[in-house]
Amino acid sequence: QVQLVESGGGLVQAGESLRLSCAASGRIFNIWRMGWNRQAPGNERELVASVTTSGDTTYGDSVEGRFTISRDNSKQTVDLQMNSLQADDTAVYYCGAFADGIWYWGQGIQVTVSS
Repeated sequence: QVQLVESGGGLVQAGESLRLSCAASGRIFNIWRMGWNRQAPGNERELVASVTTSGDTTYGDSVEGRFTISRDNSKQTVDLQMNSLQADDTAVYYCGAFADGIWYWGQGIQVTVSS
């Protein structure tokens, strides 16, 4: 089992930045990929960004160029730097970790961008 705890969400104005952090605990030695998804009201959950142990990254189309994901393999933490935030970025953001063929998810953290 892997447990994930997110931090850093909140309310910001459009154009501002915010940084989300996530810490994994439990069976962290088998984690391969870590990342973030998000879900806005009435929408399906979508990929924001993910990163593998070797540093390969993937970004959702709507955040490419504005968001940056980073990972500390020694601590099994993953951060999401979000710049130039827009109202459409308002959502609950979920941290995830892929280990032993299973995706584990945190409880989610609210990010609200006011226009």
